[in-house]
Amino acid sequence: MSEFAPRVRWDRIGRLALLFVGLLLVYLYINPLRTYVSTWQEARAKREQVSQLRQEHAELVKRARALRSPGSIEVEARRLGMVRADERAYVVRGLDNR
Repeated sequence: MSEFAPRVRWDRIGRLALLFVGLLLVYLYINPLRTYVSTWQEARAKREQVSQLRQEHAELVKRARALRSPGSIEVEARRLGMVRADERAYVVRGLDNR
């Protein structure tokens, strides 16, 4: 009778259990890995944005210094087309803008 009795193949069960545990571990690491990658990409985008904002800040500081100089307000006003009260404004038309 022992010839027909089913035997348990522990080596196959062990392999299947090991495969199951391995797949479970891979599944458990997928979401944290995806979160890590998205966080890394977001951090890279933020670093680029900070770099652009630093550059813009440096330009604005430079412009603020330039506007504090004595003649800069008059230069800016003339660039906008303003004249002093004691001056007469003339408009010249028909010139080439070279």
